[in-house]
Amino acid sequence: MLRENLNDLLAFLTVAQERSFTRAAAKFGVSQSALSHTVRGLEERLGVRLLTRTTRSVSATEAGERLWQSVGPRFEEIEAELAAIGEFREKPAGSIRITAGEHAVSTLLWPKLAKFLPRYPEIRVEISVDNTLTDIVAERYDAGVRFGEQVAKDMIAVRIGPDIRMAVVGAPAYFAKRAPPQKPQDLTGHNCINLRLPTYGGLYAWEFEQGRRELKVHVEGQLVFNNIAQVLNAALASFGLAYIPEDTVKPHLAAGRLKRVLEDWCPPFPGYHLYYPSRRQHSKAFALLVEALRYRT
Repeated sequence: MLRENLNDLLAFLTVAQERSFTRAAAKFGVSQSALSHTVRGLEERLGVRLLTRTTRSVSATEAGERLWQSVGPRFEEIEAELAAIGEFREKPAGSIRITAGEHAVSTLLWPKLAKFLPRYPEIRVEISVDNTLTDIVAERYDAGVRFGEQVAKDMIAVRIGPDIRMAVVGAPAYFAKRAPPQKPQDLTGHNCINLRLPTYGGLYAWEFEQGRRELKVHVEGQLVFNNIAQVLNAALASFGLAYIPEDTVKPHLAAGRLKRVLEDWCPPFPGYHLYYPSRRQHSKAFALLVEALRYRT
């Protein structure tokens, strides 16, 4: 293939990954029209259509999908090798992309990064706050952060936090009008604040366990949010019961702003893990970050 086609291939791969000429152009650092012209030129030279374009979306054709799946990983290998060459520098450097949920970012990633980054000024970290179970290989992330039980078996997983417990909480003003639930089934008679997680295909079912008994309760209420912070704010404002990580409510429980119920139904479960593909060669910068995030008892 002609040497100039390498840039055209990169342009195509970026559009195929982003599924948008607008986002790809911003990422590739060119105008949308210039990127479209580049990809069209590649299609003309190959004699096949690689992308299906509509006014609202862009998707790969069968030929484009094959090219993306076969060539994309090879460019990743080249990038990894170039990063490896960078190990000969005196100071670790490079960019690291991580996807993680909001709770993991606020309670684990950011506190540790705030100490790590000043020591390595040439390491750049990009964090995408996303509560879905992102395919880090397809989306070209270096790593992701999820609960231990959610990590795929073909990934390397490094524990970065302690076990976690969930808590069902409500404001004293809320309980002044309603009797506290004694068992999970009682939640059907309460105004509960729901959390919508795209990965679960809808509203998150509250999970409980006592001994060998496990329950999932689909609760109802007036409010639905897609982030924990707003669920907590609504609970503090007496709009209903919330089901959120224990560490986020401890200060409010201690101050009497919230009251906990069903505590004996909320046992601990495996905490957050950093996970990444086993087959990918990682840079020294990535190895240093992994060690900085590693949980130590």
